[in-house]
Amino acid sequence: MFFFSSLLCIFRLLRGTWTMELVDSGPQTMMKAQGESVVLGCRYKPSPADTGDLDIEWSIVSPDTTQKDQMLVSYSGGTKYVHSENPLSKGMTFSSPDPSSSSGDASLSIPAASPAHSATYQCKVKKSPGVDTRKVSLLVLVKPSVPRCWVEGSQMEGEPVTLHCKSASGSGPFTYTWRRQSGPLGATKGNSATGELKISNHSQSHAGLYLCEVNNAVGSERCQVHLRASKPPNRAAVIVGTVIGCILLILILLLFIAVLFWKLRGRHRYDKEFSNDIREDVPPPESRPVSRRTTRSSGPSQHHVTYDPLGGTELSWSDDVTSDHPSSKNQVYTPVQYDSKYGYAV
Repeated sequence: MFFFSSLLCIFRLLRGTWTMELVDSGPQTMMKAQGESVVLGCRYKPSPADTGDLDIEWSIVSPDTTQKDQMLVSYSGGTKYVHSENPLSKGMTFSSPDPSSSSGDASLSIPAASPAHSATYQCKVKKSPGVDTRKVSLLVLVKPSVPRCWVEGSQMEGEPVTLHCKSASGSGPFTYTWRRQSGPLGATKGNSATGELKISNHSQSHAGLYLCEVNNAVGSERCQVHLRASKPPNRAAVIVGTVIGCILLILILLLFIAVLFWKLRGRHRYDKEFSNDIREDVPPPESRPVSRRTTRSSGPSQHHVTYDPLGGTELSWSDDVTSDHPSSKNQVYTPVQYDSKYGYAV
């Protein structure tokens, strides 16, 4: 065991003497909030044997080992390069004005980090014949948004009440914490994952101002809500009022039915009396008197009407014989009455 430890110390001594070395310059895992500036540390220490040109490369390590790493910025031959084909490289630069200075600072600066910058970054420093690399993991989270606080329940004494606290956006998981401004929470049951604070039997002792704070790994926000405790209404008065209201409603319905029945009955009586009335019909038009001259009938008798020009009267005669010509013996003349409205009969 002692032999292997000695070999390791000798190897480290030779490595620090004869090759490029990246010294410890900050944590290899970083967690930042969205919008913050980030510096990914990378400091190098070349050996006296490293006499070649200085080359520095910052790239994003691809999760797929079969894919190439994405180059971001580089330094070579005294010139800085930003590889614009990668959208994440926008705004990135070396934190030191001159990465080749004696300070040996090759750190990368990100002015405004976003969740898209969450990745594993690699710093590679080469100065022939020495070369070394260092990887840094960056996780960018979003602070929780300002939560909304509200009360669920009637806030009546003796009733259950639930206080809610909810943040709409941000990087989870969230942790919710309730506290009461005027004193301890009392008999309550809280859930730090959902932001609920339950009170099973509300009373005046629970009334007051409550504060809720939501936290994640990079920030926190808070809201507040005022909880009241109201006296429950008189149940006897509520029951009496309900009964009286029901009775009034029934009376109104009965009155409406009675009025409707009275209206229908009066209309039926009117229709019945109207149908029994005796109405006087309009007299028919007066018919004209019979014609003055009748045609010869096919029967056994004939009637003839003659006019006496001397006397100014009409004489009628009839013959009941069956012959075609009238007989003078059976002729009977009767005067025709003159009608002042229709004149003589035709």
